[in-house]
Amino acid sequence: MKKVKDILTKKGAMVISIPSNAKIIEALQLMQDCNVGSVVVMDHGQYRGILTERDYARKVILLDKNSSDTAVSEIMTTDLPGVELGSSIEVCMILMSERNIRYLPVVENGEMIGIISSNDLIKATIQDHLETIEHLKNYIHA
Repeated sequence: MKKVKDILTKKGAMVISIPSNAKIIEALQLMQDCNVGSVVVMDHGQYRGILTERDYARKVILLDKNSSDTAVSEIMTTDLPGVELGSSIEVCMILMSERNIRYLPVVENGEMIGIISSNDLIKATIQDHLETIEHLKNYIHA
C-alpha cells in the first residue's frame, strides 16, 4: 500500500509559496509561471494556508473583489487537514472526498514539508495498479 512518503519521494517536496500579504494578482502570476493550480501561503517559513484557483473563482470573481488590491490572506483556505508521511493514499482520498478538497499539506513534527494534490493520488493509484498487473503477468508466465 503506497504512502504519502512515496508520492513526495517521486514528485519532490518542493513547495511553491507566497507570503500572506502578497496581492492575489501576484499569486495568480506565480501559479501561471509554475503551471500549478495552487500556492502555499507562508510567512517567515511558517505555513499559513493555501490559495487555489477555486478560492480565486469563489472569493474574488463571484464576490467582485479586485485581484490587484486584495491580499492573499483575505481569500486563502486555512482549515485544510494535514497528513503525515506515513498516511496511506486511501486515507488521503477519503479525507479529500469527505471534505471536498483537492490539496493536503504534508506535515512532520508540526512543520509543513510538502503538499499533495488529488492528481498526485490518482497518478500514484494508477501506477500502483500498473505494477500489480505487471506482477500478475510475470507470475502467470513464470
